[in-house]
Order: sequence, then C-alpha cells, then structure tokens
Amino acid sequence: MKKIFAISILSFALLISFLPLMTKAAGLVTCSGADCTINKFFEMLVKIYNFLVLDIATPLAIIALIVGAIFMLVSAGNPNLHGTGKKIIYAAIIGLALVFCSYLIINFILVDMLGFKGNWASPF
Repeated sequence: MKKIFAISILSFALLISFLPLMTKAAGLVTCSGADCTINKFFEMLVKIYNFLVLDIATPLAIIALIVGAIFMLVSAGNPNLHGTGKKIIYAAIIGLALVFCSYLIINFILVDMLGFKGNWASPF
C-alpha cells in the first residue's frame, strides 16, 4: 500500500512539473484553415523540432544523468546497482548526443540525399 501511494505521489509530481511544457506546446501550430501555406507547414515543423529537442529531450537527459549518478552514489559497494547507474548515464549521454546531432542527421538526409535546395531550419 505504501509503495502504491509513493508511486502515485511521484507520478502526480511529475505531471505537475511538466504542465508548463504542455502549455508551451499549445503555440506550435500557427495556422488553421485556408491560411495554411507550405511556409507555415515548415514553420510548424521547425517549432515542433525545437520543442522536442530543447524542451523535452534535454531536461529528460539531465534527469537521467542525475538518477544514474544517484544510483552510483548510493550503491555502497553493490556492483549491480553501480552497473545500473553506469548504464543509465551512458544511455543519457548517447541520447543527448543523438538529440544534438539530429540537426546534422536531418540536414544530411534532406540536402545531400534528397537534394533539397534551401534552408529547412528557418523557412520564415
């Protein structure tokens, strides 16, 4: 019973902490109906990309780094807990590198492989 209560309190706290992000996501779609053009579509895609990279992925990776470090600190000689903390830290670092390199990956696919002429990251 105590475990379920603790999990529900933690879930509620995480939900409350992500509410500002949910309200920031409300401004991603900039048009509706007949005023939507291809420029507005690319503008929306860039806003979604920036929201996912800067507002979602980066804080989650930082939280994962902190959790992994806490696992390593409280392991007290337990090699399994220390190994779990190491794996969490490695996964967070690799994920953060992929997130920050995603611009290069998208640019490589669009420009070099598909031959897109133009700047996809700022269509304004």
